[in-house]
Amino acid sequence: MDLDSRMIVSGAMHPLLTKKLALNAIRMARFKLKPKPGMIHHSDRGSQYCSYDYQAFIADMKAVSSMSRKGNCWDNAPTQN
Repeated sequence: MDLDSRMIVSGAMHPLLTKKLALNAIRMARFKLKPKPGMIHHSDRGSQYCSYDYQAFIADMKAVSSMSRKGNCWDNAPTQN
């Protein structure tokens, strides 16, 4: 979700929450939005988002990676409707 516009920018589905699923979703969002360098990408601390491949993709986009605080479910509240 783009918190500025509140628009859902991407989504992907699979029975398992994997690194590949997360990468597919962020690739779709990058293609659709073509974000400028410096974009802040916020996620929780799931292993798929902490993985080397996912973080390398974020770095390649020249985006800033932001992760929720440990044990704080309110950090992702805007997308938890």
